[in-house]
Amino acid sequence: MRIQTKFPYEVKVNEGWVPLSDGTQLWMKAWMPVTTEKVPVILEYLPYRAGDWTAPRDHERHPYYAGHGYASVRVDIRGHGNSEGVPGDEYSEQEHADGVEVINWLAAQPWSTGKVGMFGISWGGFNSLQLAALRPEPLKAIVTTCSTDDRYDNDVHYFGGSMLAVDMHAWAATMLAFESRPPDKRVWGDKWRDQWLYRLERMDPYLNTWMKHQVRDEYWKHGSVCEDYSQINAAVMAVGGWNDPYRDTVLRLVKNLSSLGKNVRGILGPWAHQYPDRDLKPGPHIDFLGETLRWWDKWLKDEETGVMNDPLLRTWITDPIPPSSVYEELPGRWVAEESWPSPNITPTTWKLTDAKGYSVENERCCGEAGECIEEDSAAVPNDSWGVLSVNSPQDTGQNAGRYFPFGNDADLPTDQRADDGRSVTFDFPVEQPLEILGNAELKLRIQSGTPKGQVYVRLVDVAPDGAATLVTRGNLNFSAREGRDKRVLMPAGEWADVHLQLTGAGYHFAQGHRVRVSISSAYWPWIWPQPGGEGFKLDVGACEITLPVRWIASEGVPARQLDESVTFGEPVQPPGLPVKYPQEGKAGSRRPERLTTTDVVAQETMLQVDPAYGGTRVYPDGLHFDEDSVERYWIKWDDPTSARTESIWRVGLSRPDMDWDARLEADTWISCDEENFYTKSSVTCYEGAEEIFARTWEETIPRYAS
Repeated sequence: MRIQTKFPYEVKVNEGWVPLSDGTQLWMKAWMPVTTEKVPVILEYLPYRAGDWTAPRDHERHPYYAGHGYASVRVDIRGHGNSEGVPGDEYSEQEHADGVEVINWLAAQPWSTGKVGMFGISWGGFNSLQLAALRPEPLKAIVTTCSTDDRYDNDVHYFGGSMLAVDMHAWAATMLAFESRPPDKRVWGDKWRDQWLYRLERMDPYLNTWMKHQVRDEYWKHGSVCEDYSQINAAVMAVGGWNDPYRDTVLRLVKNLSSLGKNVRGILGPWAHQYPDRDLKPGPHIDFLGETLRWWDKWLKDEETGVMNDPLLRTWITDPIPPSSVYEELPGRWVAEESWPSPNITPTTWKLTDAKGYSVENERCCGEAGECIEEDSAAVPNDSWGVLSVNSPQDTGQNAGRYFPFGNDADLPTDQRADDGRSVTFDFPVEQPLEILGNAELKLRIQSGTPKGQVYVRLVDVAPDGAATLVTRGNLNFSAREGRDKRVLMPAGEWADVHLQLTGAGYHFAQGHRVRVSISSAYWPWIWPQPGGEGFKLDVGACEITLPVRWIASEGVPARQLDESVTFGEPVQPPGLPVKYPQEGKAGSRRPERLTTTDVVAQETMLQVDPAYGGTRVYPDGLHFDEDSVERYWIKWDDPTSARTESIWRVGLSRPDMDWDARLEADTWISCDEENFYTKSSVTCYEGAEEIFARTWEETIPRYAS
């Protein structure tokens, strides 16, 4: 990465308030170019506290845009950080209404040209899309990174119609800890305590609301721009990473917006849930700020930058890699698609009966002579397959990795052999190098003994030495098989055809490897298990997978010439914020990022995760910030109702020079039985040693679809 210290414009930083029509004021931090000319505005609008939590990241990009002639503005959402008001649910109507007011206010300032852009990652990428769909007149372009157009089936709550355990809980607990944090005394003076208590006394945990909406109802349709892409008029640059759970959004946006004649471009790289220029794993990284500057110059300054001459979709194809929880850089190459769906993609269907070998619950299936079919070159005759039982132990999924990889050392999926041993697997030898790009799909014929259940499928690259690397995966709640907005129970004891789409992938399978389809009935803690859904039967003869094949070596490489045109510069950033991290380099200063323990007597597995968001840091303005959190997930091997989770947060903010010390504890638990979920959330807050607030929320939530 190259640090750039000189820009066309000098930059100054202003802090202030954006007034709203109801009298509420939102706190903003604005990086301004020193000029007498009017300038366009770029907005980032988040709940994640510009004064502390995102400050290091903000200083990597806002000064760059200001240095190139933009007012780059970071605004705290109502009730968060230093903004007035009470926190609301994510992407609420109030958040949207406030956002429209902020855009119009920025456009009306005497230093503004009246043209506004929005950018953001995750939440900021979400509301960039959502506000674009509301069409405020000044909003001309957005850059949405690691975001989703579908709040129900492609977010942190539900996946394939099943409730997520891992991030339904973890992210709700994270947001409880965020909304419980105090405003900064540096900004609020002696009024900080009153404002903090005002928020605390009126807030509610997000968790209970999310868990009460178990199908795709109107609650989830709100803010899901996939409901009507035609509402988006702003130019959209959609950016994601193959190691981010929101990657399919890029594919859907370039497909649907381009088909409507909208201005859109997509970039899908090898990255985790991070901006593509940040020095976080995996790389390789790109000059993302330079790419986005071309976008802003085109749509906010009317300069011809050639950005619309770029391919519709530029994406990374990963070469075969051994499994690991972290990579400095992934091997591979950039490719280009001028349209999506692409004529370079050939849907290729393989029947599962054509697999050269399969395994069931650690038992290898062999041919008539006793040889292991998995190693045999002869195909298994169709009539030898019949019906297989899939009944995975409830702790299947231990090697899944983190739902949201942030670039930490324990984030990515590890060797899949242990989870494959708890699943039914089908192996297809790769006789010629094979490249896929897009979404694989499966057709399965399933018989469930009960009305409930779910099927989880993984696509795995198996090397000659047996090492198994996860490529992509997907899930289907049986009750969502006719649509995510419906709850249709399975006809117990009857055969049903179901269709399942895997999350998108760009991957190269090498000759001599095997493509493995791994099917399980459990995947903890990604998917919350269902009572009565312990397993199912599979009619193998009626099952098939369709791969999005971009090329096979023996058939030539028609897209290679176009691919060679894709190049990116090395990352460039302005000087970062000089934050000190006192815990860095201290051996044993933190718990393991990911730890699995097994109680063989109780037959219970526990996964412990430290999300490693940053720990202790000291900011250059004197703020001391302490943050620690841990998540735990338990399940017994044979009991789906034994699933339980907890999340523990400890946060402290202090300013020794102002005699200010505020702390909070935010803890959350979920458990279940056959009929209900049970949630408990607790927040306790302190000023110094004095407890000033304590509240516990407990709810019983009926399980009607999860």
